[in-house]
Amino acid sequence: MQNMIGAYGEWAAGLAPDPPRLSFRLGTSKSADEWRPRARQRFREALMQPNSGGTPAATVQHHLEFDGLSIEHLQWQLPYGPPTEALLLKPLGASGKLPAVLGLHDHGGNKYFGYRKITRMSKDPHPMMIRHREEYYGGTAWANDLARRGYVVLVHDAFAFGSRRVRVGDLPAAIRGDLVERDPESEDEIRKYNAFAGSHENIMSKSLFSAGTTWPGVFTGEDQRALDYLCARPEVDPARVGCCGLSGGGLRTVFLTGVDERIKCSCCVGMMTTWRDYLLNKCHNHTWMVYVPGLPRDLDYPEILGINVPNAAMVLNNHEDQLFTVPEMERADRILTDVYRRAGASEKYRAKFYPGPHKFDREMQSDAFQWMDRWLKKS
Repeated sequence: MQNMIGAYGEWAAGLAPDPPRLSFRLGTSKSADEWRPRARQRFREALMQPNSGGTPAATVQHHLEFDGLSIEHLQWQLPYGPPTEALLLKPLGASGKLPAVLGLHDHGGNKYFGYRKITRMSKDPHPMMIRHREEYYGGTAWANDLARRGYVVLVHDAFAFGSRRVRVGDLPAAIRGDLVERDPESEDEIRKYNAFAGSHENIMSKSLFSAGTTWPGVFTGEDQRALDYLCARPEVDPARVGCCGLSGGGLRTVFLTGVDERIKCSCCVGMMTTWRDYLLNKCHNHTWMVYVPGLPRDLDYPEILGINVPNAAMVLNNHEDQLFTVPEMERADRILTDVYRRAGASEKYRAKFYPGPHKFDREMQSDAFQWMDRWLKKS
């Protein structure tokens, strides 16, 4: 069969064993408790995370009430780069310790925006965000909807997105070309910036490799710092914390769940397949944020999410999702089903397939929210 690297495809596909060397499916571990620390340690080693500091000291830029929610516009400074902006949303008048979710925004080929993709704090959001949510989220800001169900929801800008994006003024002329920032919120400038940022990904990734780290290592570390802050909030029950996201947010869900045992419930949307799918069929569709050198020999991509077994995990897929092949999405489901079955935790894993393209629409959101209610609203 034709594949992206032609006659080299069969050879390359055979380089990583199936199951991989640290797969729980091999049956060489007596229990998930024995397997999990070894798998998580290997994943952490492969990420090569740089130091991203301790729990961020966030400052409140604005505090407002909107649509039944108390919203804090936050900012914190990591040891490197521009300050991170975030929104924290919770129900008005809520009391006691609440469950919490780290809402992870998507990639979408749009690095100018970050947390604004899945949140809303005014009646007049940016027109591009209205269209973005119509295309991918059924027209809703799902982080707001989840907070109204009784959660504390934190959504922060990921590395290289929104407030954390690369500023063209910081780059040499050979890299930025004729790109300038005169009216940054204009749609024309945003489209030009996003086109530049897409072509800049290979430079970012190669540069991070040269520094002895990886793009996934950087964003997982930053997501963990946001998780530190969320768990430290006085209104949050740190024993009932989850994460959720579509696409690039689904990728971040998989990786954060694999690297951090504090995640008790995950929902990965539109970002589940196998390394084989990336290798042979679909890596041309995907960001450099996906790839962790060397890891496929030890763990398949879905097994990263499975590291957190027996904590709850849900995977939501779309049959016409152009980013993946259906056979490999289905194989990823079989892999996770097997991992959870072997751990004696089959009831803690669910996968669903929906008609339509790449999305996290209202029906899917309803299923995800019910799943989180089931596992995070337990006292």
